[in-house]
Amino acid sequence: MKIALAQLNYHIGNFEANTKKIIDHIQLAKDKNADLVVFAELAVCGYPPRDYLEFDEFISLCEAAAHEIAKHCIDIACIIGLPIKNDILQGKDLFNAAYFIEGGQVKAIVKKALLPTYDVFDEYRYFEPATSFNCIDFKGKRIALTICEDLWNINDNPLYVSNPMDELIKEQPDVMINIAASPFSYTHDDERIQVLADNAKKYNLPVFYVNQVGAQTEIIFDGGSLVFDADGTMKAEMKYFEEDLQVFDLAEVENVRNKYPQPERLTDIEQIHDALILGIKDYFIKSGFKKAVLGLSGGIDSAVVCALACSALGAENVMAVLMPSKFSSDHSVQDAMDLVNNIGCMHEIIPIKEVAEAFDNILAPAFKGLPFNLAEENIQARIRGIINMAMSNKFGYILLNTSNKSECAVGYGTLYGDMCGAIGVIGDVYKTQVFELAKYINKEKEIIPLNTIVKPPSAELRPDQKDSDSLPEYDVLDKILYQHIEKKQGSKAINAQGFDEALVTRILKMVNIAEFKRYQTPPILRVSPKAFGMGRRMPIVGKHMV
Repeated sequence: MKIALAQLNYHIGNFEANTKKIIDHIQLAKDKNADLVVFAELAVCGYPPRDYLEFDEFISLCEAAAHEIAKHCIDIACIIGLPIKNDILQGKDLFNAAYFIEGGQVKAIVKKALLPTYDVFDEYRYFEPATSFNCIDFKGKRIALTICEDLWNINDNPLYVSNPMDELIKEQPDVMINIAASPFSYTHDDERIQVLADNAKKYNLPVFYVNQVGAQTEIIFDGGSLVFDADGTMKAEMKYFEEDLQVFDLAEVENVRNKYPQPERLTDIEQIHDALILGIKDYFIKSGFKKAVLGLSGGIDSAVVCALACSALGAENVMAVLMPSKFSSDHSVQDAMDLVNNIGCMHEIIPIKEVAEAFDNILAPAFKGLPFNLAEENIQARIRGIINMAMSNKFGYILLNTSNKSECAVGYGTLYGDMCGAIGVIGDVYKTQVFELAKYINKEKEIIPLNTIVKPPSAELRPDQKDSDSLPEYDVLDKILYQHIEKKQGSKAINAQGFDEALVTRILKMVNIAEFKRYQTPPILRVSPKAFGMGRRMPIVGKHMV
């Protein structure tokens, strides 16, 4: 039996485009002599559809699309994921399901049992878990079909009492097929490979796993579909961050070593780089936008975002706005212009000195006798936000936010100023990782000016300002933030690792009191195991743990 894995980029709710793409790849798999072509979890509607699932019309469109797809499954079978109505009339209204289609008809329906409710997932909000499980007979083979469950440790969620494979294995299947929507993080590829390999060994079955690819606002899917033999040896690894279709012979997977080529593994920074480009590209394509605008300060954050945006959208579609103030150094303006010249994007220089002075004059009576402080600094950042939004409104550009994760974590940013934007490009990338990204972007030639990389970071909102005036050095700050955010460690556990107790207390307080700011920031492209946004839900007014 020849099995094609179709790793595709879906658009949530775009049934016409998704259906056409699936049908086109059914034909492509047929041309490659596949017997079965497998598509991802909720492929028909795109993942995650969230509250679209509460609309009856949306579910009806899913069903109509599936039946249109079925018409093309002649001389080939397919597996597609979609939501279906719960006809049992108990529990939730829907199942997260998969159709097995053969001869133009739906021959079997498989329902998902293990519904994730952690981090970015909220499937139990919509779906009823399956309680009965059966294999599918096809071409003399028995298929154990599961929906993303193979990526779970059953002990992580006490809501369920058994893994579907523990039931399906009783029917003596010949192969396990898992369809998934497994979001990207730079640690997840190795974890995913290990879990699938363990499943193959545990059940002594070859495993065919198909993931989707593409970005859905903040969530990015990296592809990387996989094939394992019954010993848990990885036989094939499909492309990352690209659509792909490959055909595998089940007999060769079971019996032939080194049959299928595997791509070279990417480093964490390479993965983050490719994921962010895909995230930007899909945000624009799927939203119907073409051109981006951002403020270009001469600093490393905006330089990296500008370079990524130019790679994703084309330099001709990116507008960089330089907005020097009376505190901007000559080298910052020159660094920004050097980047513009290196990369070839559009640019405008709009000085804000006179505008800031006008605000100072207007506020002088109210601020009489008070020293220059954060209020005046933030006015400058908000002036820049207004100018960026004016450019967006006038020319139809979409504003990219350039704040990094370190800044987002400790509240080192100005609401309605440098924190505004439609999508946060590097809001899940720590400052130390931003430096690594810059060096990676420059791997073949200098794109980001060297001075931008080596100079001390500064917001340049007061004379001779440096980030280190307000924050610990980033190499220390980021290590503490990682332990608190990604590892969910409190102050005692972090202190035990040898960090200064007073510093840890200070940083964690900064993280906690900045929660109100993060509630008002744009969606952030998720590249880490724990990003700000829907995957990290903290109360604003709770009594914080430090």
